[in-house]
Amino acid sequence: MRNSAWSITEFSLAPRRSDNTSDIVFGKSIILAKIGRQFGTGGREIGQRLAKELGIGYYVKELITVAARESGLCEDVFEKADERASSGLSYAFTMGYSSFMGGMFTPYNDILSNDGLFKIQSDAIRKLAATESCVLVGRCADYILRDDPACLSFFIHSSVESRVQKTVERHGVTVEEAKNMMEKTDKSRAAYYNYYTNKTWGMASSYNFSIDVSVLGIDETVEFMKSFIERRLNKRPPHFG
Repeated sequence: MRNSAWSITEFSLAPRRSDNTSDIVFGKSIILAKIGRQFGTGGREIGQRLAKELGIGYYVKELITVAARESGLCEDVFEKADERASSGLSYAFTMGYSSFMGGMFTPYNDILSNDGLFKIQSDAIRKLAATESCVLVGRCADYILRDDPACLSFFIHSSVESRVQKTVERHGVTVEEAKNMMEKTDKSRAAYYNYYTNKTWGMASSYNFSIDVSVLGIDETVEFMKSFIERRLNKRPPHFG
Protein backbone atom coordinates (compact mmCIF):
# COMPACT_ATOMS: atom_id res chain seq x y z
CA MET A 1 0.00 0.00 0.00
CA ARG A 2 1.09 3.54 -0.62
CA ASN A 3 1.46 5.78 2.35
CA SER A 4 2.21 9.30 3.55
CA ALA A 5 1.33 11.99 0.98
CA TRP A 6 1.45 12.44 -2.76
CA SER A 7 1.22 15.79 -4.51
CA ILE A 8 -0.82 17.02 -7.45
CA THR A 9 0.05 20.65 -8.13
CA GLU A 10 -1.26 22.44 -5.03
CA PHE A 11 -3.21 19.45 -3.72
CA SER A 12 -2.03 16.91 -1.19
CA LEU A 13 -3.42 13.40 -1.24
CA ALA A 14 -3.63 11.41 1.95
CA PRO A 15 -4.86 8.06 3.24
CA ARG A 16 -8.38 7.98 4.67
CA ARG A 17 -9.11 9.00 8.20
CA SER A 18 -10.69 6.43 10.47
CA ASP A 19 -14.13 8.04 10.03
CA ASN A 20 -13.90 7.30 6.27
CA THR A 21 -13.97 10.97 5.25
CA SER A 22 -11.41 13.15 3.53
CA ASP A 23 -9.44 15.65 5.57
CA ILE A 24 -10.69 18.74 3.76
CA VAL A 25 -9.84 21.13 6.59
CA PHE A 26 -6.14 20.87 5.84
CA GLY A 27 -6.58 20.66 2.08
CA LYS A 28 -6.17 16.90 1.83
CA SER A 29 -8.44 14.74 -0.31
CA ILE A 30 -8.40 11.16 -1.45
CA ILE A 31 -8.90 10.42 -5.15
CA LEU A 32 -10.86 7.43 -6.39
CA ALA A 33 -11.01 7.54 -10.18
CA LYS A 34 -13.06 4.70 -11.66
CA ILE A 35 -12.84 3.95 -15.38
CA GLY A 36 -15.24 1.91 -17.48
CA ARG A 37 -14.32 1.37 -21.12
CA GLN A 38 -15.29 -0.11 -24.45
CA PHE A 39 -12.94 -2.75 -25.80
CA GLY A 40 -10.32 -1.24 -28.08
CA THR A 41 -10.36 2.28 -26.64
CA GLY A 42 -7.08 2.00 -24.75
CA GLY A 43 -8.90 2.28 -21.42
CA ARG A 44 -6.22 0.44 -19.49
CA GLU A 45 -3.45 2.56 -20.97
CA ILE A 46 -5.42 5.69 -20.10
CA GLY A 47 -5.89 4.42 -16.56
CA GLN A 48 -2.19 3.64 -16.17
CA ARG A 49 -1.12 7.02 -17.50
CA LEU A 50 -3.64 8.86 -15.37
CA ALA A 51 -2.46 7.08 -12.23
CA LYS A 52 1.15 7.87 -13.12
CA GLU A 53 0.32 11.54 -13.72
CA LEU A 54 -1.45 11.74 -10.38
CA GLY A 55 1.15 9.70 -8.54
CA ILE A 56 -1.39 7.21 -7.19
CA GLY A 57 -2.09 3.48 -7.41
CA TYR A 58 -3.52 1.71 -10.45
CA TYR A 59 -5.69 -1.41 -10.25
CA VAL A 60 -7.32 -3.52 -12.95
CA LYS A 61 -6.20 -7.16 -12.90
CA GLU A 62 -4.46 -6.20 -9.69
CA LEU A 63 -7.90 -6.11 -8.06
CA ILE A 64 -8.00 -9.87 -8.50
CA THR A 65 -4.73 -10.18 -6.59
CA VAL A 66 -6.08 -7.95 -3.81
CA ALA A 67 -9.35 -9.92 -3.58
CA ALA A 68 -7.48 -13.24 -3.56
CA ARG A 69 -5.13 -12.06 -0.82
CA GLU A 70 -7.98 -10.74 1.32
CA SER A 71 -10.11 -13.88 0.92
CA GLY A 72 -7.47 -16.59 0.91
CA LEU A 73 -8.78 -17.93 -2.41
CA CYS A 74 -6.63 -18.73 -5.43
CA GLU A 75 -6.43 -15.98 -8.08
CA ASP A 76 -7.56 -18.50 -10.71
CA VAL A 77 -11.02 -18.56 -9.13
CA PHE A 78 -11.42 -14.83 -9.65
CA GLU A 79 -9.88 -14.99 -13.12
CA LYS A 80 -12.50 -17.53 -14.14
CA ALA A 81 -15.34 -15.25 -13.05
CA ASP A 82 -13.70 -11.98 -14.12
CA GLU A 83 -16.35 -9.45 -15.21
CA ARG A 84 -18.92 -12.17 -15.89
CA ALA A 85 -22.46 -12.21 -14.55
CA SER A 86 -23.49 -14.99 -12.16
CA SER A 87 -23.27 -18.51 -13.58
CA GLY A 88 -23.24 -20.70 -10.48
CA LEU A 89 -20.78 -23.01 -8.76
CA SER A 90 -20.07 -25.65 -11.36
CA TYR A 91 -16.84 -24.20 -12.74
CA ALA A 92 -15.33 -23.95 -9.25
CA PHE A 93 -15.82 -27.65 -8.56
CA THR A 94 -14.57 -28.70 -11.98
CA MET A 95 -11.41 -26.72 -11.23
CA GLY A 96 -11.00 -28.70 -8.02
CA TYR A 97 -11.42 -25.87 -5.52
CA SER A 98 -12.98 -27.70 -2.59
CA SER A 99 -11.35 -25.77 0.21
CA PHE A 100 -11.52 -22.25 1.49
CA MET A 101 -9.87 -20.41 4.36
CA GLY A 102 -7.28 -22.72 5.87
CA GLY A 103 -8.40 -25.82 4.01
CA MET A 104 -11.90 -25.96 5.49
CA PHE A 105 -14.87 -25.80 3.10
CA THR A 106 -17.31 -23.62 4.98
CA PRO A 107 -21.13 -23.67 5.03
CA TYR A 108 -20.80 -20.53 2.94
CA ASN A 109 -20.75 -22.82 -0.10
CA ASP A 110 -21.85 -20.20 -2.56
CA ILE A 111 -18.66 -18.26 -1.85
CA LEU A 112 -17.38 -19.64 -5.16
CA SER A 113 -20.38 -18.56 -7.20
CA ASN A 114 -19.86 -15.46 -9.31
CA ASP A 115 -22.16 -13.59 -6.92
CA GLY A 116 -20.07 -14.71 -3.95
CA LEU A 117 -16.86 -13.71 -5.70
CA PHE A 118 -18.38 -10.35 -6.62
CA LYS A 119 -19.09 -9.71 -2.94
CA ILE A 120 -15.53 -10.63 -1.98
CA GLN A 121 -14.11 -8.39 -4.69
CA SER A 122 -16.49 -5.57 -3.68
CA ASP A 123 -15.30 -5.78 -0.09
CA ALA A 124 -11.68 -5.70 -1.29
CA ILE A 125 -12.40 -2.60 -3.41
CA ARG A 126 -14.04 -0.81 -0.47
CA LYS A 127 -11.12 -1.68 1.79
CA LEU A 128 -8.67 -0.45 -0.83
CA ALA A 129 -10.64 2.77 -1.34
CA ALA A 130 -10.57 3.42 2.39
CA THR A 131 -6.80 3.10 2.39
CA GLU A 132 -5.35 4.90 -0.61
CA SER A 133 -5.97 7.09 -3.61
CA CYS A 134 -6.13 5.03 -6.78
CA VAL A 135 -7.42 4.54 -10.32
CA LEU A 136 -9.72 1.51 -10.66
CA VAL A 137 -10.56 0.02 -14.06
CA GLY A 138 -13.73 -2.04 -14.45
CA ARG A 139 -15.25 -4.37 -11.81
CA CYS A 140 -18.29 -2.10 -11.23
CA ALA A 141 -16.14 0.02 -8.92
CA ASP A 142 -18.26 3.11 -9.62
CA TYR A 143 -21.33 1.29 -8.29
CA ILE A 144 -19.52 -0.35 -5.38
CA LEU A 145 -18.23 3.07 -4.31
CA ARG A 146 -21.41 4.95 -5.26
CA ASP A 147 -21.86 6.40 -1.77
CA ASP A 148 -18.25 7.58 -1.54
CA PRO A 149 -18.00 11.33 -2.24
CA ALA A 150 -14.38 10.92 -3.33
CA CYS A 151 -15.28 8.64 -6.24
CA LEU A 152 -15.23 10.03 -9.78
CA SER A 153 -16.40 7.74 -12.55
CA PHE A 154 -15.40 7.92 -16.21
CA PHE A 155 -16.48 5.95 -19.24
CA ILE A 156 -14.12 5.75 -22.21
CA HIS A 157 -15.66 5.16 -25.62
CA SER A 158 -14.62 5.69 -29.22
CA SER A 159 -15.73 5.22 -32.82
CA VAL A 160 -15.98 1.69 -34.18
CA GLU A 161 -13.35 2.49 -36.82
CA SER A 162 -10.88 3.71 -34.23
CA ARG A 163 -11.42 0.70 -31.99
CA VAL A 164 -11.10 -1.75 -34.86
CA GLN A 165 -7.82 -0.19 -35.94
CA LYS A 166 -6.39 -0.28 -32.43
CA THR A 167 -7.52 -3.88 -31.90
CA VAL A 168 -5.99 -5.01 -35.20
CA GLU A 169 -2.69 -3.32 -34.34
CA ARG A 170 -2.55 -4.50 -30.75
CA HIS A 171 -3.68 -8.10 -31.20
CA GLY A 172 -2.52 -8.82 -34.75
CA VAL A 173 -5.96 -9.96 -35.93
CA THR A 174 -8.07 -9.32 -39.02
CA VAL A 175 -10.71 -6.61 -39.15
CA GLU A 176 -13.47 -9.20 -38.85
CA GLU A 177 -11.76 -10.87 -35.90
CA ALA A 178 -11.32 -7.47 -34.24
CA LYS A 179 -15.03 -6.71 -34.60
CA ASN A 180 -15.92 -10.09 -33.09
CA MET A 181 -13.55 -9.49 -30.15
CA MET A 182 -15.07 -6.07 -29.56
CA GLU A 183 -18.63 -7.34 -29.71
CA LYS A 184 -18.00 -10.35 -27.46
CA THR A 185 -16.02 -8.45 -24.82
CA ASP A 186 -18.36 -5.47 -24.65
CA LYS A 187 -21.39 -7.75 -24.49
CA SER A 188 -19.83 -9.57 -21.52
CA ARG A 189 -18.88 -6.32 -19.77
CA ALA A 190 -22.35 -4.89 -20.29
CA ALA A 191 -24.06 -8.01 -18.96
CA TYR A 192 -21.81 -8.01 -15.88
CA TYR A 193 -22.29 -4.31 -15.16
CA ASN A 194 -26.04 -4.28 -15.79
CA TYR A 195 -26.56 -7.43 -13.70
CA TYR A 196 -24.77 -6.16 -10.60
CA THR A 197 -25.60 -2.45 -10.74
CA ASN A 198 -29.13 -2.27 -12.16
CA LYS A 199 -27.75 0.52 -14.34
CA THR A 200 -26.86 0.59 -18.03
CA TRP A 201 -23.24 0.03 -19.02
CA GLY A 202 -21.94 2.79 -21.28
CA MET A 203 -24.88 5.13 -20.76
CA ALA A 204 -23.66 8.64 -19.94
CA SER A 205 -26.02 8.98 -16.96
CA SER A 206 -24.30 6.03 -15.27
CA TYR A 207 -21.04 7.99 -14.92
CA ASN A 208 -19.74 11.41 -13.93
CA PHE A 209 -17.99 11.84 -17.26
CA SER A 210 -18.22 10.04 -20.62
CA ILE A 211 -15.32 10.69 -23.01
CA ASP A 212 -14.79 9.89 -26.70
CA VAL A 213 -11.05 9.21 -26.78
CA SER A 214 -10.95 9.46 -30.58
CA VAL A 215 -11.60 13.20 -30.35
CA LEU A 216 -8.49 14.15 -28.36
CA GLY A 217 -6.35 11.01 -28.49
CA ILE A 218 -4.96 9.20 -25.47
CA ASP A 219 -2.42 11.81 -24.35
CA GLU A 220 -4.84 14.74 -24.30
CA THR A 221 -7.64 12.59 -22.89
CA VAL A 222 -5.41 11.79 -19.91
CA GLU A 223 -4.60 15.48 -19.47
CA PHE A 224 -8.29 16.35 -19.72
CA MET A 225 -9.22 13.78 -17.08
CA LYS A 226 -6.41 14.94 -14.81
CA SER A 227 -7.62 18.53 -15.14
CA PHE A 228 -11.17 17.45 -14.33
CA ILE A 229 -10.00 15.64 -11.19
CA GLU A 230 -7.89 18.59 -10.08
CA ARG A 231 -10.84 20.95 -10.54
CA ARG A 232 -12.98 18.54 -8.54
CA LEU A 233 -10.43 18.48 -5.73
CA ASN A 234 -10.67 22.24 -5.55
CA LYS A 235 -14.34 21.98 -4.56
CA ARG A 236 -15.12 21.92 -0.85
CA PRO A 237 -16.58 19.74 0.46
CA PRO A 238 -16.46 16.76 -1.98
CA HIS A 239 -19.88 15.72 -3.19
CA PHE A 240 -21.20 13.59 -6.02
CA GLY A 241 -24.64 12.14 -6.52
